Amino acid sequence: MKIRKHFYFSGRVQGVGFRFWAKTLAQPYGLTGWVDNLWDGRVEMEVQGEASDIRDYVEELGNQRFISIDGIESKQIPLKDEYGFRSRGY
Repeated sequence: MKIRKHFYFSGRVQGVGFRFWAKTLAQPYGLTGWVDNLWDGRVEMEVQGEASDIRDYVEELGNQRFISIDGIESKQIPLKDEYGFRSRGY
């Protein structure tokens, strides 16, 4: 079943390639959405796709060498019509 989730990731998630990996890993899973750094050191992300693919994607993202996710806040949100996955922000 296709879903869309909104995430906040905390921990060592900025300056470690989190946005790069989020965008890179989204393609093989067929996910769409966006990722952005926040001023408070967290990373915000929306991702859409099959629920199992999103679960596996988030797990793989946390297994990257320099990324250390200490906390994840998430909620399911309405689906959107969009294509691709982009990195926003600075």
